[in-house]
Amino acid sequence: MRKLNLTFFTLLCSLFIYGQKSPESLTLQEAIGYGLIHNTNLQNASLDLQKAYKDRWEVIARGLPQLSASASYQNFIEQPVSLIPAEFFGGQPGEFAEIQFGTPQNFVAGARVEQLIFDGSYIVGLQASKVYLNISENILEKTQLEITKAITDSYCTVLLADENVRLLEKNSANLGDNLRETTKLFENGFAEEEDVEQLKLTLSKVNSQLDYAQNLQKLTRSLLKLTLGYPDDQALILSDQLEALAVTQMNPIQNNTPDLSNNIDLKIAQNNRDSEKLLLRLERSKALPTLRAFVNGNYTGNSDGFTFLDSDQKWFGSSLLGVNLNIPIFSSLGRTAASQKAKIALEQAENNLALTQEQIQLQYLQARNDFELAVKNYASSKNNLALAERIEQKNQIKYTEGMASSFELRQAQTQLYAAQSEYLNAMKEVVVKKTHLQTLVNTPN
Repeated sequence: MRKLNLTFFTLLCSLFIYGQKSPESLTLQEAIGYGLIHNTNLQNASLDLQKAYKDRWEVIARGLPQLSASASYQNFIEQPVSLIPAEFFGGQPGEFAEIQFGTPQNFVAGARVEQLIFDGSYIVGLQASKVYLNISENILEKTQLEITKAITDSYCTVLLADENVRLLEKNSANLGDNLRETTKLFENGFAEEEDVEQLKLTLSKVNSQLDYAQNLQKLTRSLLKLTLGYPDDQALILSDQLEALAVTQMNPIQNNTPDLSNNIDLKIAQNNRDSEKLLLRLERSKALPTLRAFVNGNYTGNSDGFTFLDSDQKWFGSSLLGVNLNIPIFSSLGRTAASQKAKIALEQAENNLALTQEQIQLQYLQARNDFELAVKNYASSKNNLALAERIEQKNQIKYTEGMASSFELRQAQTQLYAAQSEYLNAMKEVVVKKTHLQTLVNTPN
């Protein structure tokens, strides 16, 4: 089923790569779907898979009948002379007669059919072409997973940047109102100059953060377009909300012992092990004989002039059936050394496969722990944000009534801004960590 899906995907890419109008707005799932068609790296991986199919047929064709044709035209400017003992023609012994054989011009046309009967390297080559095809399929699958991760991360980063700009604009507007009110109170003698200066300091810092956030907002959107293969000169609207995405990804993980056999890195390591096995078989197969059969057929025409296109030209046919057997006997231990080297490479591939299995287990445990921690941080940062908002509001009221200093208000505001930033990052981490966890078990949404 996986191979069928990958084959369908390559056909889908071929149909949609060119001439498609890009949508103006995308949800996360739509963005992933768009990127899986238009991303350049994925298009190249799809083309590599198509090349692998052609390579496999190229190997298969080696064992099928091979037909070739040939034609040869010769025109002797000066015919060769042969010396024949003159006594054959009644001459004196010891003398030679000069004789020219054949006609000045001749034309030979023929065909040859060759069939491989037995070749150990061909049998191994067939198996290797299948493994190579599996490797190409797995590389395409891995590229799909990596692009899905990259799009999810980039999409959430843009949403985070948008939310950050929105909050900073709101904070800047509120601080501006506070500064104008405090300035009027100071001018009328109801506030200290320090209060005005504290608010100016806070507003200046927030405005600097806002400028940086706006520039980052443009940059992250451009990076998302690049990852998607989306036109850079076209506006892109993200339909999903960061908080909604985080909430949909927070369902707990029930399976404590997941099946990691579908992990793409593990499958690639198994492919490498299988390919090394086949290389060992290939080296051993070089000691086996090779048997080929062939059939040749030729027609030859001879003439004193170029009359080969005339209807009365005589043609003389000949045909030949034969078998070629090649038996390797002694290679000065060259084949033995090559087989031993391939055996060592196989042992290395086995070790790498075992190491990959252990690494994937640890990566899963780490990814699961990171996701669970991200969910806890989300809940904690949400509570902290609500608490920081209440503290800031209370200090705002106290400051207005003269019960709190400008320093205390600024401290509460700074605490609120930090809580807002932590909450935004916590939402993004939930989505990104869940995607990473799903990628390890190869079950992305």
